[in-house]
Amino acid sequence: MMNSVNPRIHRFEATLFPVNAYLVEGRSGVVAVDAAFGVSDGKALRAKAEELRKPLQAVLITHPHPDHYGGLASFVGDLDVPIITVAGVDDVIRRDDESKEQILRPMFGDEWPKRRVFPNKIVANGEQVKFEDLSFHVIDVGPAESHHDACWVLDANDGASGVFVGDLVYSRMHCYLADGHHESWLTAIDLLKQDFVPELTFYCGHGKPDSAAAMLQWQAEYIRTFAENLRSLSADDFADATATITRKMKAYLPNDDLLFLMQVSVPPLLEARIHKHSALGTPE
Repeated sequence: MMNSVNPRIHRFEATLFPVNAYLVEGRSGVVAVDAAFGVSDGKALRAKAEELRKPLQAVLITHPHPDHYGGLASFVGDLDVPIITVAGVDDVIRRDDESKEQILRPMFGDEWPKRRVFPNKIVANGEQVKFEDLSFHVIDVGPAESHHDACWVLDANDGASGVFVGDLVYSRMHCYLADGHHESWLTAIDLLKQDFVPELTFYCGHGKPDSAAAMLQWQAEYIRTFAENLRSLSADDFADATATITRKMKAYLPNDDLLFLMQVSVPPLLEARIHKHSALGTPE
């Protein structure tokens, strides 16, 4: 039986930088979606969950970027709860764990947990997980914004009541594109447009939730704008590529929100273009 009352969705915005985790509160318990990045944010998320005075029933993970799972150890603590994702997300988290340690420890020190916690339950595309009155099913997207993405649909009697999309869409913030799956990301966006009604709320990893239609259209335009700007660079522009792309992307989105994520994406994708193995594809 699907949930017969609307659950309450609490957005938690982390402090190290703007990334969301969510607490979905049902009648009998709480399900978290993602767990933020660092030790302190994981603890703060745990405190917010405990304020609800209901047991934590599970954690659902959307994708393998560390700002979405790094807080697991301090969030879950000594609780024995299922940490659920699809196999591709779990594989990338475990595969890249050592490289993330080498990168993030010098940058964040003890905020990056010494003991990382990984998913402990794997589900297949379309599989439903139920926690008394809360029910979700997963969409296994594959490579898109990250090397493997998934989104979690909050089920209701009359269909989806919301979708936790991770970083498949940002809420008008600059985006991370360095993983290089531009074409499959755009394909995923097209599929989400087909799967969900325009007015359905998307709960995103960065920024405020918004309607599916508004978020998907904007995200596709941002990706295409970035790709075209990178593709249009001449050899004379390569030395100042990051500054040039920054100027052009700020003309498209005139704010600094998560600007550094876009900026760190330029060098690896420019390198891929120079060596002719770019995933940027052809603009639509």
